Amino acid sequence: MEIAASLLGANLLHLERDVRLAEKWGLRIIHFDQMDGHFVPNIAFGPAFVSAIRPITRCILDVHLMLSDPMQYLDAFAAAGADSITIHAEIDADIPEVLNAIHARNCKTCISINPETPPEAIKTFLKYCDMVLVMMVQPGFGGQTIRDDCVAKLPVLKRMIARTGRRIPIEVDGGINRENAERILEAGADILVMGTGLYGEDDPDRIIKEVKEACDAHFNRTRR
Repeated sequence: MEIAASLLGANLLHLERDVRLAEKWGLRIIHFDQMDGHFVPNIAFGPAFVSAIRPITRCILDVHLMLSDPMQYLDAFAAAGADSITIHAEIDADIPEVLNAIHARNCKTCISINPETPPEAIKTFLKYCDMVLVMMVQPGFGGQTIRDDCVAKLPVLKRMIARTGRRIPIEVDGGINRENAERILEAGADILVMGTGLYGEDDPDRIIKEVKEACDAHFNRTRR
C-alpha cells in the first residue's frame, strides 16, 4: 500500500517545498496531472513542469496524461523524466499501440478509466499494463468527493487482474482523504493519490500519519 502526492493540490509558488515535504513523509511517488482542455475541461502543466521537478527528487514521477492525443507527447514526457505514463481508455486511439510506445520509451505503463467507464472496458489491455488507475471523480479539478460507484469498481478490477496471473497495482485518484482511505483500501486499491486531501489540509503531517496507519492496519489484516 502506498500514498502518491499529487502536485495538482500543491502550492504552485512553493513546488520544491511541497516535493521535499513528500520526501520527508517517506512517499516514493509524485503524481502529475497533465490536462489539455479538450479531454478534460481544464489545462494543467506540461513536459517542462516534469522536467523542472526531475532534478530535485529521486521519487517516481507518475505522469497522468488526460489528453485526447497522448501519442504525440510521449517523447517529450519521457525525455522530461517521467517514470510511468498513464493514458485513458476513453481516448480515440489504438490503445495497445500507445501502451507499447510508452514501454518503448522505457516508462511503466498505466491505463485509466473515468467514472462512467466500466472495469470490463480495459480487460483486453491489462496484458500491456504495469498499473491501472481508477478515477474516483470526474477528472479535471481537485477537491471533489469520491463516488461510491467508482469504489465499487475496485473489487471487480481486483478479480480481473487476479485472473491474469500478474501483479498489476490499482491506483486511485480523486477525493481521497483520511476519512475514506481505509474503505478504499478494503475495496482493493494499492496506491492512493492524494492532492487536496493532503496539501490542502492545515496539518498534512497528521493526515499522512493517519493514512499510513490505515494502510498498515489494512496490510496487517490481509496477512492474517
